[in-house]
Amino acid sequence: MQITSAMKMVSAAKLKKAQDAITAMRPYANKLTELLQNLSANLDLDDGSKYAEVRTVNKVLVVSISSNRGLCGAFNSNIVKQSVFLAEEEFGNRQVDFITIGKKANDLLQKRYTVIANHNEIFDNLTFEDVSEIASHLMQLFNEGSYDQILLVYNRFKNAATQIVTTEQFLPIQPLAETAQQSVGDYIYEPSEAEIVEQLIPKSLKTQLFKAIRDSFASEHGARMTAMHKATDNASELKDQLTLTYNKARQAAITNEILEIVGGAEALASD
Repeated sequence: MQITSAMKMVSAAKLKKAQDAITAMRPYANKLTELLQNLSANLDLDDGSKYAEVRTVNKVLVVSISSNRGLCGAFNSNIVKQSVFLAEEEFGNRQVDFITIGKKANDLLQKRYTVIANHNEIFDNLTFEDVSEIASHLMQLFNEGSYDQILLVYNRFKNAATQIVTTEQFLPIQPLAETAQQSVGDYIYEPSEAEIVEQLIPKSLKTQLFKAIRDSFASEHGARMTAMHKATDNASELKDQLTLTYNKARQAAITNEILEIVGGAEALASD
C-alpha cells in the first residue's frame, strides 16, 4: 500500500507537467494542421504536395505509441489491441508492418508481426528534435513508396481518469472536409502557394507526431496515477479485512484461554 501510494504521488507530479505541455501545444498543432489543409485544399500533386498522394493501399505502416513501463492499467493493452485489430481486421488482406514507440508495445507486437523499428529511448528525453527524426523517417518511407498509408495509434489525453484510444492518419495528408472547404480563408501567397506548402507540410507532420507522443505521455501518467490510486484503495481495504480477521483470531484465542482457565478452576474446586 505504501509503494502504490508513493507511485501515485510520483505520477501525479509528473502528470501536471505533461498535462500542461500537451494543453499548451494542442491549439498550435490543430491550427497548423487547419492552416495546412486550407492552403493545400486546391493544390495539385505536381505543385509539390507529394505527401497528399492517395494510392491504392497495399502496404500499411502502423506507428504504435505505448510506454516503457507497466503498472498503468489497460493503457498499453488497449494500444496493442487496436494495433492487432488494424493488422488482422481493418487491413487483414494487406501487408501491415509496425514501428513501435515504447517498450511494452514492442515486446508484444514483435512476437507476431514485423516491427521495422523501435524507439524506446524517445521517452528518456522527450524533445521535438528527436521526434522530428522519426517523422522524417516516416516521410521518407512514404515518398519512396515503401508504404501507401501510415497510421498513428496512441492514447489521446482527456483527463487523468480518461484516455481515448485514437487511430490517426499520418500520411497521406487527409483532404479538407467538404463542409470545411466552404470556410477556406483567402490568403495572399508570397513567394508562392506551392513553395509555402512544401515548407509547411514537413513541419506540420513533425508537429502532429510530437503532439501524439505528448498526448500518450500525459495519458500514461494519468493512467498510472489512476491505477495506483485504485491499487492503494484495494490494499487499504485488504488491510482492514486482514486486521479484522486478525482481531477475531486473537479474540478467539483469548476466549479459549479463559475457558481453559475457568474449566481448570472448576475441576480443582470439584476435587
